[in-house]
Amino acid sequence: MNRDGASLLRRAGAWLFLLLVVSLALGCTRAPSQRFNLQSLKVTGNSQLEDAEIEERIASRETPRFLGLFPGVIYDYEIFNRFVLERDLQRIERLYRSRGYYEAHARAAHVYRDGAKVRVEIVVEEGQPVLLRRVDVHGLEKLPPALRAEARSAVLSEMPLEEPLEEEKLDTASKALARMLGDSGYAQAVVQKSADVNLPKRTAAAGFWVNAGQPSELGEVTLQGLQDLPEPKVRQALALEPGMAYSQSELDEAERALLDLGVFASVEIEPQVDKATPGPNGKPRVPILVKVEKAKLRSIHVGGGALVDALQSDAHLTFGWENQSFLGGMRKLQFQVQPGVVFYPTRFPTFQAPTKLLPKATFRTEFRQPGFITGRTNLVLRGQVRAGPVLWPGDASDKVPIIGYFDNRVSAGLERTFRRLYTYVSHNVQVNVPFYYYKPSDGENPSLGLVWVSYPALTTTLDLRDDPIHPHKGLYLGNELEVAGVGGDARDIKIQPEARVYLPVSKRVTLASRVGIGLLFAQNYGETVESNSLTRQPPAGYEANNDEKWIHDIQVMFMRGLFAGGSGSNRGYSLREIGPHGRVPFYNYGQSTAGQNCAAADADPSVCSLPLGGFTLWEASVELRFPLVGDLAGNLFADAADVSARRVDFRFRPHLSVGFGFRYDTPVGPIRLDLGYRVPGLQAPADAPDERKPKDGPFGVPVALSFGIGESY
Repeated sequence: MNRDGASLLRRAGAWLFLLLVVSLALGCTRAPSQRFNLQSLKVTGNSQLEDAEIEERIASRETPRFLGLFPGVIYDYEIFNRFVLERDLQRIERLYRSRGYYEAHARAAHVYRDGAKVRVEIVVEEGQPVLLRRVDVHGLEKLPPALRAEARSAVLSEMPLEEPLEEEKLDTASKALARMLGDSGYAQAVVQKSADVNLPKRTAAAGFWVNAGQPSELGEVTLQGLQDLPEPKVRQALALEPGMAYSQSELDEAERALLDLGVFASVEIEPQVDKATPGPNGKPRVPILVKVEKAKLRSIHVGGGALVDALQSDAHLTFGWENQSFLGGMRKLQFQVQPGVVFYPTRFPTFQAPTKLLPKATFRTEFRQPGFITGRTNLVLRGQVRAGPVLWPGDASDKVPIIGYFDNRVSAGLERTFRRLYTYVSHNVQVNVPFYYYKPSDGENPSLGLVWVSYPALTTTLDLRDDPIHPHKGLYLGNELEVAGVGGDARDIKIQPEARVYLPVSKRVTLASRVGIGLLFAQNYGETVESNSLTRQPPAGYEANNDEKWIHDIQVMFMRGLFAGGSGSNRGYSLREIGPHGRVPFYNYGQSTAGQNCAAADADPSVCSLPLGGFTLWEASVELRFPLVGDLAGNLFADAADVSARRVDFRFRPHLSVGFGFRYDTPVGPIRLDLGYRVPGLQAPADAPDERKPKDGPFGVPVALSFGIGESY
């Protein structure tokens, strides 16, 4: 089996290499005859604007290189045109003026020719900026004092004094002022802006003139483009009625509510301000036109993928079906089936040839009923059945069984969004049933059995980011609260809050940070964890070998305990690799009955040092994200985390990892590849008996490789 697996890998590698060579050959292009191709374009002297900002505004483009090395492969050659270059110099100067640098000049300092290749160097002389010294807002006299102060604050927050005068900020401040008035009911507000520049003194003054009009109300709400969708359900989600106080934020919230229904490809809510008429109380009533475009309601999804990390290698297929208006009423029903196979024990970094193929599969379904109880409250029913192996880091051994679980989950809940605050209240039931993929000659452990938990949960998030997929600035707060004990084998309270902050370093570079904690207060389980992690034995009152109560305690901790490590946690470690480790009897059943001494210095970690889960968790991370080429981006990161076997025990064991990674943008989100290096001296103490030393990567370097879809946070 080992020899066959190695042969299979060699054949696959040969076919992939041949496919790559053929693709490169077919993708080669020729340089145009009697014309010059632009080999490189370099901008120097620009300290205030990034190269990428300038390159976005000009028409000249250097010839792209496949994999950063080969010009004319896959991509066409870019042509050098001196007339286009002259216009580009003007575009650069115009860009600088829009950023407050009115004295900036751009010139083509060098144009090098080498046969049909041209290299161009543009030199920018930025000069001194024009600084904003004064900002005035006129026309606020008839507004309440609090509203006047809020208006001035809205402008100054976008245009701080003693900063360069930027045209974009002038426009942004005007829109922020108009929006603030719109949120306060002034639908007819008009804002005009202007700026006076004194070039000799390099100073500027900005002015805004406001005609607020009268506080308005909502008028008749007209829907356009519904086709056969039920209008009452749409109006229920819209929640806009004639006579309500006008608010631009409320209109935006209504637009998000319609998009959340999942049946519209686009939604536009247009206030018809020019058609406003007096209402019964004399206030202007603004008609609202809601334009919708119906989306495709039924779809089938087919795909596949592969995974290689420190735990396993697998390949899988994905089949999905969804109906956005099941039985009418805009009810959503979807199914997904994902069969796959795990190549055991192939994993990073050893890449052993597979000796066993472990089948796995996942089935998921979800049903959503919009407008449940209230117009913007959704009923959500979810179900999942998953069968797959539970694998741990370390070398494979014929002495260790391969155990899998049927992980069955169902939940029912209500979700509601209040502007940027999302809330989801649910009740969840999880049933885990173990089975054996492989068991040694010693046989299986008879004490290993079904475990189930039942718990209500409250999930809340406050999302103040500018973009949920590629956040550049903003704040994200989240919390998960679970209370187990409504039936099941566990009684506990679990709380996991987190905060994320995103700061723009420049227009395309982002500094992201995250901090989170976890607290688990178990009432009827977990008392074996600390003793097990320190001595590899259970506490008094438990049998040392195959006590059914001890095994049950470990199984419940697998389901409810706190773990750290992996692509969404600390990227210098594998999944669940940080925290208390100890002996798991059903992974060394035969050896336990034979008197295996897991406290010995030469004890096999694959059977004597497995993750147990903990009660106190903290995680912190900081990451610098920056673009590279096209849809490819890079990042530098530092991650720290710790999990303790004690309750409310925040220790300084940082398990610090630093590293770098790459992101490639796809329609389903960024695909991540991160390499984390565990910093020596900032891990768990070498003599800590409760943790396991992670296995080093290639050449003995303490690294871990992780994959993922979407940003790490």
